[in-house]
Amino acid sequence: MTDRLLVPSIAINTNLDDGSPESDASIPEPTPTRSSEAGSFLTVRPPASPTAHSLDGETLGDPSRSRSNSSASQIHQWERIAPEDALKPDRGTEADFVVEDNPFPFAPGHLNKLLNPKSLSAYYALGGIRGLEAGLRTDLVSGLNLSETVLSDKVTFADVTSHTAAEKSTTPHGGQAISNEVAGDASASNRFQSRLRVYKDNTLPEKKPTSIWKLMWLAYKDKILILLSFAALVSLVLGLYETFGRTKKEGEPASVDWVEGLAICIAIIIVVLVGALNDWQKERQFKEDREVKAIRSGTSVLMSVHDVTVGDILHMEPGDVFPADGIFISGHNVKCDESSATGESDQMKKTPGAEAWQHIIAGTAWPKMDPFIISGSKVLEGVGTYLVTSVGVNSSHGKTMMALRQDSEPTPLQVKLFHLAGYIAKLGTGAALLLFTVLLIRFLAGLPGNTSPAADKASTFLDILIVAVTIIVVAVPEGLPLAVTLALAFATTRMLKENNLVRILRACETMGNATTICSDKTGTLTQNKMSVVAGIVGRDTKFAASGEETLEGSKSIEPQILTTRTAVDSLSKRIREILRHSIAINSTAFEGEENGIQTFIGSKTETALLGFARTFLGMGPVAEERASHSVIQLIPFDSGRKCMGAVIKLPDGKYRLLVKGAAEILLAQSSKEILDGVESLMSEDARREIESTINAYAKKSLRTIAMVYQDFEKWPPLGSLTLEDDKSSVEFEDVFQNMTFLCLVGIQDPLREGVADSVRRCQNAGIVVRMVTGDNSITAQAIATECGIKTDDGIAMEGPKFRQLSERDMDAVLPRLQVLARSSPEDKRILVARLKSLGETVAVTGDGTNDAPALKTADIGFSMGIAGTEVAKEASSIILMDDNFSSIVKAVMWGRAVNDAVSKFLQFQITVNITAVLLAFVSAVSSPDMHSVLTAVQLLWVNLIMDTFAALALATDPPTPEILDRKPTPKRAPLISVNMWKMILGQAVYQLIVTFILYYSGAKILGYDMTLHSNTEEERDRVELLKFQLNTIVFNTFVWMQIFNEFNNRRLDNKFNIFEGVHRNWFFIGINCIMVGGQVMIIFVGGAAFQVTRLDGVQWAVCILCAIFCLPWAVVLRTIPDRFAEIVINFTVKIFGVVFDPVGRAFGRVFHILNTPFRGLARLIRAKTRRERRDSTEMKATNDEESAVSPTTSSGGDKAGSPLSPPPITITTTA
Repeated sequence: MTDRLLVPSIAINTNLDDGSPESDASIPEPTPTRSSEAGSFLTVRPPASPTAHSLDGETLGDPSRSRSNSSASQIHQWERIAPEDALKPDRGTEADFVVEDNPFPFAPGHLNKLLNPKSLSAYYALGGIRGLEAGLRTDLVSGLNLSETVLSDKVTFADVTSHTAAEKSTTPHGGQAISNEVAGDASASNRFQSRLRVYKDNTLPEKKPTSIWKLMWLAYKDKILILLSFAALVSLVLGLYETFGRTKKEGEPASVDWVEGLAICIAIIIVVLVGALNDWQKERQFKEDREVKAIRSGTSVLMSVHDVTVGDILHMEPGDVFPADGIFISGHNVKCDESSATGESDQMKKTPGAEAWQHIIAGTAWPKMDPFIISGSKVLEGVGTYLVTSVGVNSSHGKTMMALRQDSEPTPLQVKLFHLAGYIAKLGTGAALLLFTVLLIRFLAGLPGNTSPAADKASTFLDILIVAVTIIVVAVPEGLPLAVTLALAFATTRMLKENNLVRILRACETMGNATTICSDKTGTLTQNKMSVVAGIVGRDTKFAASGEETLEGSKSIEPQILTTRTAVDSLSKRIREILRHSIAINSTAFEGEENGIQTFIGSKTETALLGFARTFLGMGPVAEERASHSVIQLIPFDSGRKCMGAVIKLPDGKYRLLVKGAAEILLAQSSKEILDGVESLMSEDARREIESTINAYAKKSLRTIAMVYQDFEKWPPLGSLTLEDDKSSVEFEDVFQNMTFLCLVGIQDPLREGVADSVRRCQNAGIVVRMVTGDNSITAQAIATECGIKTDDGIAMEGPKFRQLSERDMDAVLPRLQVLARSSPEDKRILVARLKSLGETVAVTGDGTNDAPALKTADIGFSMGIAGTEVAKEASSIILMDDNFSSIVKAVMWGRAVNDAVSKFLQFQITVNITAVLLAFVSAVSSPDMHSVLTAVQLLWVNLIMDTFAALALATDPPTPEILDRKPTPKRAPLISVNMWKMILGQAVYQLIVTFILYYSGAKILGYDMTLHSNTEEERDRVELLKFQLNTIVFNTFVWMQIFNEFNNRRLDNKFNIFEGVHRNWFFIGINCIMVGGQVMIIFVGGAAFQVTRLDGVQWAVCILCAIFCLPWAVVLRTIPDRFAEIVINFTVKIFGVVFDPVGRAFGRVFHILNTPFRGLARLIRAKTRRERRDSTEMKATNDEESAVSPTTSSGGDKAGSPLSPPPITITTTA
C-alpha cells in the first residue's frame, strides 16, 4: 500500500528583525537603489507587487493563519490551499487521482492541482520542474523520445520527489535520471501508448452520438403521434377485418378501408423520420486544427495540436495560443495574455520553472511568481519552451469546454406548441368520443327493430368505430411537428448563406422574438481595422486623412488642417525620424502573414501606427528598423500606467526614451512641446489646446494615442532608481517626467457599412440595441451615437458603477440604459440575467472565452466566427461568420419568418380541422347509414398529403423587409392571435356553409333528380350515381377551398396582397402544382380507392367557383377590426364553455375512474425507482469515501515505505 505524501508548508516570514537562528532574515532581498557616477551594486530582493491581491494569476493568497518556526518568529501562511492539502482531490474529482497500472508517479488529478488555482505549494509537492521532468519521463531539452511505446517499468512518487534542494540542478536541464524502458515497435500508430492511456490525447470527446433509433423514439414520444398511432392501429385492424373478415355481398366492391390505417402509419413514419434525421445531423464541432512546434528526440517538429500529449516540450512565440496546460521551462521575457481564460486583462510575466524552484527553496518567492501556463491563453511577447502537464479534458481549456455541454431550455415556441398539442389531443379525443357515443346510442336504439344478420350488425358497429377514429385523425394536426421542423431546417439552411451558422436549431425561432440585443463594439459594430485618420505634430502641424473634408466635423477641431501627406512632408527630417522610431521601435507588433497576405500582427492600435509609418514616414521592414538601432531597455505596456516605452542609443552616444500611450496621461507628464520644429517649454494655453483636441477626437469616436520623448546623456541617468534584478535598467516611473510632447494621433475603427441602418431597422422592429464594450465611456458613447444606439434621453454607464447597483436601481436604469462602457464579462452576464428576469428575450454577442457565461445565459448567444474563441462558439447558439451586426438583423428576420411559418400553418391547419371535423361529424350523425360525406381515404388526402405539402409551402416563404415593421411577440403572447382566430373561424364558417349547402341542397340546386321512381336496378344505379357525383363535388370543392385558402394564409396581417413575393418562392409554386395535379388525378383516376367518380365541365366549374370565393371572403374578413373580432370571439368562447363544460367534466370523471388502477401502478413503479436510485447513491458514496482514503495515491505511486516529509518552505518578504 502506498504511503501518503506529507507536503511541506510554504510560509512567509515577515519578521526580518527576528534574531532567531531559524529565521530567514539573512536572505538578501532585492530593492531599488540609487545610481551614482561611481556606480553601485544592486542588492537582491524579491519584487514587491503593488497588486498582490489582484486576479491576474497570483500564486500566493491572503494571510489566513499564522505559524511559528520558533517562539520568537511569526510565520504567516499565504497559500490559498494549505500545503498539506495541495494534492488532495477536490470533491467529485477523486477518479482523476486513480489510474490502474500507472507507470508514472502522477495521475492526471495531481497535475491538475497545479492550476486549481495556480499553486506553488502543489508545484513544490510535485518536485518542481525537475520532479515533473522525472515523473513525466521526459527531457526538458530533447523532449519525448519518439521510440517510446509501452512503458514497462514504473516510477514511484518517492523516486521523483525525494531529491534534496542541493541535488536540484539550477540549469534548464540537469539530465534525466529516470530511464524509459519501452517495449514494442515505435511506429506512429503505436507511439506513446502508456502515456496516452494515462493522460489521454489533446482532443475533447465527441458528444456521444444518439442512435437513430433513439432519436426516432424521442421524435415519436409526441402526444399527437401517440394518438395517431392508436388511430392507425384501430383503423388498420378494422380495415383488414372489413376486407378479409366478412363476407361480401354480390356485386359489392372490394373494401379498401385498410388503406386508411396504412396511410396513417405512413404519416407517422414520415413525421418521425423527418424529425429524427434533422436531429441526426450533428452540430458542427469547431475544433482547433492547427500545427504547433514541439521538441521530440532533440529535434523541433511541427505537429497537429491534437497530437500534443503530457510530457511534450512545446515552443512558444508571440501570437501563439497555448494548446495545453504546462510549466514554463526557459525563455526570454515571456508575457502572456490570460484574459480569454481568466478574464484578467493584465499581462502575466512568466518565471522559468527552475528559477521559481530556487526562490521557493531560498524562501524568496513572491505572491505573483508565475511559472504556470494556462491553455487557451496567448503569448504577447517573448520566446521560450514549456513542459505540457495537462491536455484535452484534463486541461483548463478542456474543462471549460466540457462544462458548457448541457441541454438547452425549451424555446417559447416549443412550450406553446407543447400546450397546444395537448389541447388539440384532448379536443380530438373528446370529439371522437362524443360522436361514438351519439352513433352508438343510435345503433343500440335501432337494434330491437333490426332484422339484419349478426355479421351485418357487427359491421355497422365497426363502421361507427371507424368514423370515430377518423374524427381523431382529422382533429389532430399531424402536420404541426413536421411544419415546425421543416420551417426551422429551411431557415437554418438559408441563414448559413447569410453568414449565420445556427448551432442550435431552435435558436433562429427564438431570435424572432428577441426584444433586446447586447452587442460588442469592436469588430461587430466597427470594422476592427484601425487606421490613423487625424493628428497633430507639436502644436502647429495638424492633419486629417484627406484634409478637412475627410474627418467629419474637423473644422470644429482646428481651421487649418492639412492632408496627412502634406503635413508629414512639412516636418523636419529630425522630427520624422523621431516619429518613425517612436512607432517602429517602441512596439510589440511584428510583420507576418495572415491568409497568405503580408500584414502587421499585433494589437490593432500598434498595427495602425505601423501602417501609418510605412505609408507616410518611409519606414522599411520592422525587423530592419529595430536591428539598426541599439535598444537598451524596453518598458512593456501596462494597463495601470497605460503606456509603453523603449530606450535607444543614438549615434552621438546619447540615449533617447520613447514613450507612447494614452494621450491624457502622456500630456500630464510633458513639460515641453515641438514648436516650429524645435523644443520649447509648454505653456498652459498650449496644454489646454492639446487637451481640447484630445476631447474633440474622443467625442468623434477616435482613440487618442500620444508620443513623447526625452534625451539623456547616459543610461541609467544619474540619481535614477534602477530595477532590483537589472541595474542597467531604470524604474520607468522615476524617469517618466518632463517629457517632450511629440505627436497626438486619432485612430479610428470605422463603423461597418450598413450598421447604422441595421440599428435603425432593429429599433423600428421594437428591439432595443445596447452597446456593451470594454472601451472608455467617451469613445463608447461617440460610436453609439454615430450608429444610432445612443439617444439624447438614453443612459450611458460604466461597468464598475453598474455592478454596484441594487436590483431595484438596476431595474430602474435598464429601460433607458443604452451604453455599458468599461464593462467586464461578468458585467455583461449580470446585464443579460437581469434583462431576462424582467421578461426580455435577450440576444448577446461575445468573442472571448470569458464571454461564455453571458452567451450561455442569454436566450440567443451570438459568437464571432472570425475573432471568436472555441469556447465562445461552443457556448453560443448562432455563430456570425462575418462578425457583422448586420447579420444579426438577418437572423431576426429569419427568426420571425420561422414564427410566421408556424403561425401560417396553424391558421391553415386549424381551419381545415374545424371544417373537416364538423363536416364529418354532422354528416355522419345525420346520415341514415351513419357514414361521413368524406370517406376515410378522402380525409387522408386532405389531412396527410395536403398537411405535409402545406407545411412545405408555407415554411419556405423567405422574410421580407416589412417583417421588421412590427414589434416582437412577447413570451406570454398566445400562439394563435386574435387576427388568426378571425381568419380561422371566418374561413371555417364559409367552408361549412358551402359544403353543407352542396351536401344537403346540392341536388336541388344542380337539378339532380334523387327520387327513386321505381325499384329497378337501373333506377337504383342512377340515383346512386347522382349521389356519388354529389359527394364527389362536395369533396372536390372542399379540397379546392383548402388550396385557395393556402394563399390567404400567406399573410398574417390585415393587408390584402396575398400574392406578394409568391413569384420568388419556387417551392410554393411547385408544391401547389403538385397539390392541384394530385387532386385532378384523384377525381379522374381515384375511382374505388377514393370512392369518387369523374366530373364533367359544369361540375368542375361549380367546384372551382364555390371554392375561389374564399379569396374575396378573406378580404371581407380583413376589413373587420380586430377589436370587434376579439369581442365576438370571447363571447363565443364563453357560450361554448357554458354548453360544453358539463360534458367535459363528465368525461373527466369517467377518465378519472378508468385511470385509477393505472395511477396506482405508476405510484408503485415510482417508489421502486426511488428506492433503487437511493441505494445506488449510497453505494456510490461509500465507494467514493473508500477511494478518498489515500487521495494523492495512484496505482503507480509509491511502494510501501516510510512517509516522505519534505522540509518546510519559508518565503521571505519585506518587513
